[in-house]
Amino acid sequence: MLLLVALLLQPLCAVGAPLPDIIDKVRPSIVAVGTYQPSGSPRQQFRGTGFVVGSGRYVVTNFHVLPDKLDDKRREQLAVFSGRGRKATFHAAEIVAQDPAHDLALLRIAATLPALPLGPDGDAREGTAIAFTGFPIGMTLGLYPVTHRGIVSAISPMAPPQPGSRVLSAKMIRAMRDPYNVLQLDATAYPGNSGSPVYAQDSGRVIGVINSVLVKGTKEAAIQKPSGISYAIPVRFVHELLRNATR
Repeated sequence: MLLLVALLLQPLCAVGAPLPDIIDKVRPSIVAVGTYQPSGSPRQQFRGTGFVVGSGRYVVTNFHVLPDKLDDKRREQLAVFSGRGRKATFHAAEIVAQDPAHDLALLRIAATLPALPLGPDGDAREGTAIAFTGFPIGMTLGLYPVTHRGIVSAISPMAPPQPGSRVLSAKMIRAMRDPYNVLQLDATAYPGNSGSPVYAQDSGRVIGVINSVLVKGTKEAAIQKPSGISYAIPVRFVHELLRNATR
């Protein structure tokens, strides 16, 4: 267990490495999460982004990225896709642990992929320069990870104050009953970025997981007129997920 913690906290690059070098190291650990049907058309369905941690056989993503159920009659499988472009590789995945309250899930695959180091609990501070890599519009343009950058602009409650009761969803009400702080970012994330790792620009250590984007209006508006405000789950909840999975 101590060895696992040491591996998770190991720096990806020397502190202060140029961002292009950090991205080169991060990119092989970024995967697409979705489903696969041998006889489907298309055979793969994209649902979100994930990233490899630990021994290289575990993938962290958002709980809301997981399908509600799989079509057993059509042999549908939970899937992880690694690599880039047409060289993408399919990996059958299984759910190891789930944390719906913090919108996190841990998957396991048979292959071993490069893993990202996790920062320690409380590593994020307002003003920290960050980047996140994922698939902002899914597989529309192929499996090519895209990187956005910005800063941690605030550390705020998960359920921000709303102008009136009519805009409160059931999810918001549950979050208000058991509030926890999340990272507010001044970088634009899109629906396909769900599950993307947020990492420090100078070290590549993961400090959070993209969870949602502030949307004004419809979901389509998130792409057409993005607000530029995104939210990420702090890495301490990823640590808890991993600890619970390895007990």
